[in-house]
Amino acid sequence: MINRQRLVSEFLALVQIDSLSRREGRIAKRLAATLEGLGVAVEVDDAGRKVSGETGNLLAKFPGSAPGAPPLLLCAHMDTVVPGEKVKPIVSGDVVRTDGTTVLGGDDKAGIVAILEALRVLREDTVPHGPIDVLFTVCEEFGLLGAKHFDVGRLRARTGLVLDVDGVCELVTQAPAANKLDVTVHGLEAHAGVCPEQGISAIKVAGEAIAAMRLGRIDAETTANLGLLEGGMAVNIVPNRVRIRGETRSRSLAKLEEQTQHMRRCFEEAAARHKATAGGREHVARVEAKIERDYDRLDLPDDAPIVKLVKRAAANLGKPLLTRATGGGCDANVLNGRGLAIANLGCGMREIHTVNEWIDVRDMIATAELLVETVRLNAAG
Repeated sequence: MINRQRLVSEFLALVQIDSLSRREGRIAKRLAATLEGLGVAVEVDDAGRKVSGETGNLLAKFPGSAPGAPPLLLCAHMDTVVPGEKVKPIVSGDVVRTDGTTVLGGDDKAGIVAILEALRVLREDTVPHGPIDVLFTVCEEFGLLGAKHFDVGRLRARTGLVLDVDGVCELVTQAPAANKLDVTVHGLEAHAGVCPEQGISAIKVAGEAIAAMRLGRIDAETTANLGLLEGGMAVNIVPNRVRIRGETRSRSLAKLEEQTQHMRRCFEEAAARHKATAGGREHVARVEAKIERDYDRLDLPDDAPIVKLVKRAAANLGKPLLTRATGGGCDANVLNGRGLAIANLGCGMREIHTVNEWIDVRDMIATAELLVETVRLNAAG
């Protein structure tokens, strides 16, 4: 049976441990001790070194108590976003919120607490279960770097759940793949007052490209955004360089490719229109575009075994499960891209990444209950 007081105490303790991306050392130490107290060794990988952080990903492998039951992965991330230091949680009835100066950190400490409480209940109530791999990652909020640097070959489980999305009794089974774009437009510097016609403004080229570009919501599956632009040296110099960084996401790989190439073409076509003569020769603006896959899509059908398993568990608890899509990415995207079948289970967090963040204790309890029943059914077959 879920212990409400223990769950709330754990949550309040964890949200008060500062754990911004790359600075998860303190919470990792606390969680490692908690997992070891549950009777398993904790492995720490080298992701911390690779991301220049304080610690790596934590992996704990719980043995199964039901012979022949398949292993299951339970995963959440340890880092939080800014402003996330010196969190002062306020409890009002069933609701925990911030004091309005920081995020609460329910993203993703609500997921961590649900996993820990489920593990305790499994042991206390001697619930039969298969092997359970528990993975707590670093740097999820900073490019999913912890998961990207995790070796999935260390896992026994090939299917399971990430707990890292809002809502309760909701399962995200579809999420987009994403491409990152890093574009540099090269123009030609010149004195802006004496001979501007001898220069090519990289900012003007970029502006024309952006004006011609489809951005924002492209369709139900696809989005695109340019988020960073930097360039120029002084107001009296025609700028010879500007760097633009952006992204595009889509649940359709064909649409992702089409939008990516559209964005590239807008820059290339704008650059081709801008020429200048200086020093006795003609100069043409040019574009360098670096495009790389940021993360793969999450695309689980409703008849995927993990989806059917969680649906059965929710039905047993009298709580219908909603499966849905999202426009965000999480560790589940990375793990699915490595050949695993991982869905993203809602764990009650609300208004995340804002100083208005809050969570209902009843939703955390419901999530932990759903985890226990999911693990039990996984062993029962």
